[in-house]
Amino acid sequence: MSVAQAKITNDSLGELSANRSTNYSQPLVAVLLCTYNGDNFLTEQLDSIASQTHKNLDLWTSDDDSQDKTQNILEEYQSSWTENHFSICCGPQQGFAENFLSLICNSAIKADYFACSDQDDIWEPDKLERALAKLSDVPSNVPALYCSRTTAIDKHGHQLGLSPLFQKPPSFANALVQNIGGGNTMVMNQAARELLLCAGSQAVVSHDWWIYLLVSGAGGKVFYDATPSVQYRQHDNNLVGSNTSWLSRSHRIRLLLQGRFRRWNTINTQSLIQNRNLLTLENQRTLDIFCSARDRYLIPRLLGMWKSGIYRQTRLETLGLVIATVFKKI
Repeated sequence: MSVAQAKITNDSLGELSANRSTNYSQPLVAVLLCTYNGDNFLTEQLDSIASQTHKNLDLWTSDDDSQDKTQNILEEYQSSWTENHFSICCGPQQGFAENFLSLICNSAIKADYFACSDQDDIWEPDKLERALAKLSDVPSNVPALYCSRTTAIDKHGHQLGLSPLFQKPPSFANALVQNIGGGNTMVMNQAARELLLCAGSQAVVSHDWWIYLLVSGAGGKVFYDATPSVQYRQHDNNLVGSNTSWLSRSHRIRLLLQGRFRRWNTINTQSLIQNRNLLTLENQRTLDIFCSARDRYLIPRLLGMWKSGIYRQTRLETLGLVIATVFKKI
């Protein structure tokens, strides 16, 4: 780790102070940042958050007992931030999904919109502005979610390529078998956050997939932005990698055949069943058909999956879905 990575520079602190003149005429965004041993790249992410064109934001961090300099970096940035607009919480230490849900479901956090943030990415300067431009037209009682494509970068910040472009519309039928939005790109409105509060703590595969499932399942609006809003860093310590290469995609197909996809679907559907009252009647029926078809013999299973209307976004992913259905790995 370089000196620039290990220590926040005076220039960086000065930029933070200059950019944190809160504009109360703008909607308030709560940025939910989870950390764990992230000192290598955390300063770059914090700088990119501070440099957003949308200025009215509160930063809430939840650290899962980091053993490196993460806590020191957070505290130093906190001291430079506008008073009472940077909070540091102790995470539950039960994995990244639980850490994010602990912030999302923290009723003490009040805002108009809520944005999830990883510790090692770089946000494009207009990320929040673009998200709010989509979300602001949705009635306040309708759950709404923004997500986007990403640009993969390596540990040196060099671009590796773009995440797959998804062109089919977001929906609950898609969410049952695929998450189209990385949590690091997601921004939601108050109604979507209230939906997650109603569901409470759940055993889920990932917080972002769970958000997509609930918002789409409740009949909310989901916006997928084909223009990347985040530079998504890839390195050996990534818990969930970006699906940008043929090698990574073939690896996912192998994991599918080993049964990981089926285990994930079991976890998600069990949590959805516990919260079926939050789903529209149409999506309750879709869930019931999907759950019933998963455990049937081949022909009824194929017919049931077709009847449920589930789909994935790309041809390769659709092929994987067919293979998973045939071999009862769904």
